[in-house]
Amino acid sequence: MRHQRFNRLRASTINNSSKALNEKDLILKRDYVGALVTLDFQSTSHGENTLDNLLWVGYCSFHLRDYTRARDAYIDALSGNHGEPPKEVNLHLASVYYYMRMYDEAIKMAMAGPENLLQNRILYHCFQRTENDKKHMIHHEKIGNTHEDQLSLAAMQYNRGHYQESIDIYKRLAINNRDDLAINVFLAMCYFKLDYYDVSLEILNTYLEPFHDSFVAVNLKACNLYRLYNGDAAAKELKNLGTVDRIISLSQLIQHNMVVFSNGERASQLLPSLLEDIPEARLNLAIYYLRKADVIEAEELLKGMEPSTPQEYILSAVVNATSGQIKDNPTLIRSAQTSFQAVGASPSECDTIPGRQCMASCFFLLKQFDDVNIYLSSVKSYMSGDDDFTWNYGISLASTGNFKAAEEMLKTIHNTSYKSEYCFLSWLARCYVMNGTPEKAWELYLGTKNVDESYQLLDLIANDCYQMGHFLHAAKAFNILEKVDSDSDIWEGKRGACIGAFQKIVVAKEWDNNFRFASHEKDLKEIISMLKSTDNPQSEFIVRSIWTWSKDNGLHIISNTPTHQ
Repeated sequence: MRHQRFNRLRASTINNSSKALNEKDLILKRDYVGALVTLDFQSTSHGENTLDNLLWVGYCSFHLRDYTRARDAYIDALSGNHGEPPKEVNLHLASVYYYMRMYDEAIKMAMAGPENLLQNRILYHCFQRTENDKKHMIHHEKIGNTHEDQLSLAAMQYNRGHYQESIDIYKRLAINNRDDLAINVFLAMCYFKLDYYDVSLEILNTYLEPFHDSFVAVNLKACNLYRLYNGDAAAKELKNLGTVDRIISLSQLIQHNMVVFSNGERASQLLPSLLEDIPEARLNLAIYYLRKADVIEAEELLKGMEPSTPQEYILSAVVNATSGQIKDNPTLIRSAQTSFQAVGASPSECDTIPGRQCMASCFFLLKQFDDVNIYLSSVKSYMSGDDDFTWNYGISLASTGNFKAAEEMLKTIHNTSYKSEYCFLSWLARCYVMNGTPEKAWELYLGTKNVDESYQLLDLIANDCYQMGHFLHAAKAFNILEKVDSDSDIWEGKRGACIGAFQKIVVAKEWDNNFRFASHEKDLKEIISMLKSTDNPQSEFIVRSIWTWSKDNGLHIISNTPTHQ
């Protein structure tokens, strides 16, 4: 965000050089690779580096994000072995150190340079990065109304996540500096961060018309397409750049983004080598591990990370929430809740989609599901096809008793691994029972292969069906549970369910003018069969009562009905 200002000041120093360089035309065309080739040839021809040659090498390498070579060139220039360098070179080296995230070195070199506006801007950003608030404020007060200073201030707001404040500054600068088309890229970046991808794309095209080969702009366009459409559209846009293998940092960034665009493909092979050069690589690798349910690896990767951006807070919260639920660790869950709240309540994120999801997650962990539903409903239209969103919203709806909407939500989940988890099966089964279709819940049980989960699901169906008056399915569930566990509570549940199922038939006989015994004969036989499978005097008494009632009402039930299996 700040290299434009560096460009102008650096060019000013070089243009004052008495020696004209043939590579100027290449630099004006932003062909920094070609310019470096020319500079390398000149260096070879002379048998040594001249001071001007070194300064141009540093300048071109900086723009190619080859900060190591830029650093080496400026250090060589400052050695004094090639003549007395301009004092501004200290500031140029400080700028390189800043982008290498070597902030202490950047501060040291900036202090060695001349006291001017560029020095103040460098120190302004360095002290913010090192969290030296006192010195940061000293340099903040020196930020003036010049074009470069205001760009620096906008960049600072961007770094802090204050994207709307940054937009306000860029818009004001754009009115007074219509030829500075790069401002459109900065604006597009801000709107991207605010999730206004269509607006970002529209503004970005203003810059791409004259500079269609700009890597930064094309990469941002690809990111917008990824958010608006899919990874294929984004990958296609990046491929239009052609090869950038010589520009190491750009090649690394393309590798990183192609992994993201391909939904994590080859993440484990490519991202580990990028952790030191691309900060987002660590976050995306952690996301990859989470998607693979490898929470331990995700925890290890983020260990020691002090979140400073909304994305880092969110990822840290997700890892802590997931690990806390697995380990039943309240401390981790509280930490996750705090991180979610920090993002969701922040002025810069509260009205964004991630911000509202964070508040929903915070309330979810607090089990305040009415509040969860308010936040999730506000972003529902933007989350079509997102199984994670659908999962959370479905469970939250069910937790507030809105089982009809919950059933509809849960049934739209496509991820087969999600649909095989007990949590999903249990909530969907509960929705079926509460919505009056216990037979669908029974089908879920029949399709469950895991023995432990099958028992738990059966217990849930038995109790929920009993609660809702679906007594025949409750009795069937208790009957199977009794074969596994002879606990007296299970027998009492089964007994009550059988009596309840029988009672519903008796009531129907009394009040339903269209009552037909034939439609209930199968149910009566099943009730008797389940009762006879229990060796208990109470069961014999209930069976005799059912036989007597049936006989008195003209229905003959065979006494030796086989036991239900």
